[in-house]
Amino acid sequence: MTSMQAQDQGRRIQQLDTRLANQIAAGEVVERPASVVKELLENSLDAGASRIDIELAAGGTRLIRVSDNGSGIHRDDLMLSLTRHATSKILTSSDLDAVMTLGFRGEALASIASVSKLTLTSNTSDAPEAGWRVAAAGVGAEAEILPAPRARGATVEVRDLFFNTPGRRKFLKTERTEYQRIDDVIRRLALANPAVAIGVRHNERQVRNLPVAGDADMIARRTGEIVGGAFLDNAIYVEEGDDTVSLRGWIGLPTHSRSQADSQHFYVNGRMIRDKLVSHAVRQAYRDVLFHGRHPVFVLFLGLDPHRVDVNVHPTKHEVRFRDSRHVHDFLFRAIHHALAEVRPDASDAREEGAERVADRWQQPSGPTGPGGNGDAQASVSRQAGLRFAPSTSNAWRVAEEAKQYRRLLDIEDGKDNTAGAEAPDAGDVPPLGYAVAQLHGIYILSETASGLVIVDMHAAHERITYERMKQSVADRRLISQPLLVPVSLSVSAADAAEVETHREALAEMGIGIECLSDESLLVRAVPALLRDADIEQMTRDILADLGEFGTASLVEDMQDQMLASMACHCSVRAGRKLSLPEMNALLRDMEATERSGQCNHGRPTWTEQTLVDLDRLFLRGQ
Repeated sequence: MTSMQAQDQGRRIQQLDTRLANQIAAGEVVERPASVVKELLENSLDAGASRIDIELAAGGTRLIRVSDNGSGIHRDDLMLSLTRHATSKILTSSDLDAVMTLGFRGEALASIASVSKLTLTSNTSDAPEAGWRVAAAGVGAEAEILPAPRARGATVEVRDLFFNTPGRRKFLKTERTEYQRIDDVIRRLALANPAVAIGVRHNERQVRNLPVAGDADMIARRTGEIVGGAFLDNAIYVEEGDDTVSLRGWIGLPTHSRSQADSQHFYVNGRMIRDKLVSHAVRQAYRDVLFHGRHPVFVLFLGLDPHRVDVNVHPTKHEVRFRDSRHVHDFLFRAIHHALAEVRPDASDAREEGAERVADRWQQPSGPTGPGGNGDAQASVSRQAGLRFAPSTSNAWRVAEEAKQYRRLLDIEDGKDNTAGAEAPDAGDVPPLGYAVAQLHGIYILSETASGLVIVDMHAAHERITYERMKQSVADRRLISQPLLVPVSLSVSAADAAEVETHREALAEMGIGIECLSDESLLVRAVPALLRDADIEQMTRDILADLGEFGTASLVEDMQDQMLASMACHCSVRAGRKLSLPEMNALLRDMEATERSGQCNHGRPTWTEQTLVDLDRLFLRGQ
């Protein structure tokens, strides 16, 4: 055969042999040791295990052993479990439309066995002597079922991962890196399953021991151990729901953020996922309270009818597709946005209330809560950490007087002595942000509270107050649409034109007058008045891109908020302005009544607190 004939022969379609096909399939499921651990842990959880023990060696490359006390695998099914597309979790195509188990493809054990030396031991009865074992080493290896006593449950032992595919093995990272990725998988699964005890040993050393968390304190302790102890001290417990979807979990305060998006845990019906739609909704909710370049921290659990979400869109099951993606996006945005808006010093300290309900809610199904299911949502949202003191009604006269002084703040002439007639705060009940005692360098307000000292950046605080009032004013009048003197014509794709037809009413509500001239041509006739000087064509194309990807367009609101934020910055009291005590106190009272007052429009904190305990520690008192 000539080289040309051989080349032609190579181009012909041929049936791959079983060994090569299985190794290709394994590449979709088994990327690294962490992939193996994820698949085995999900099998254990689907089997109803209440205890899982994990033994690792050399970052999982030499040994991965997962043992559980679940329902086990029947003796007659042991061999079948190591073949592709064999599963007990779905039987018909209709089952695939409402998957509630973590695993269902029937490829995990077969894929793992094709690139490792795998041993599976199982017992489905309460008699310890009734266990059985099957071993396989690579594709096509002979396997035999042998007696192997063990308690009810299953043990999967994986040795020498990628021993027969050295090309894959050389792409693995260091032992430390591979172990860290395994630990990340374990932590994420442990967060969603507090009723399951998990123990981990690496290189014969105990590295994790997570007991069953059956009450609120234990769940909080376990969550803190997994995510970090400081998280719960700087997080809000959220619980919202409607007829079709529910959300519960914790979102970090804007001041408790990270430089990378590496501490974001999101689950759909107990399945951990990474989804662009979810990320976009969360990012929008944090958009004007998070410092630029920072990422929020959260642990959130979304529950909805399994028929309304498709989990069969990615080999590793990390991605899902929502049937009503716009509704899910808007629900997530509203729930988180509302929770963050309530982060202010007020009368309710609901952190403890929310924690008391955590254990009860956790054991309930994650699905929709039904009509009125979000009745406790507002009560379960905490305010900014550190301040737990409500203003007393006996101080109403003082607050009213301070408000009068504050409204004249911007009209005060420079050089006037604003401190005359200032009164010291009365003893007794103290508002959350206390009463001002001094101004420092014309920048900071020092306020005495019942528990210590609050320091306020007066410009940042006033900027947030002004910004929120401007947004409310625009919202009350609704968006004012500005007709364009010369309409803007755009050439677009047929898909973009279809999006315009679908969302015509929504665009009109945003102040955008737009119509389709043809299947590939649009005409913009009006835009929001505040954005009349913007690049109309680019703005419209960006809106269409958002509509196509997320089913919603937040760009107009983003741009409008940016303009309002800039205006608020210039209209706010500047550093160096001397304020009287009544003016400072009025500013504090407005902060307590303003949404998102903990951060300025740029995400910087507006206040911080030093408690008496902190001050005593600073000066070594009582030591």
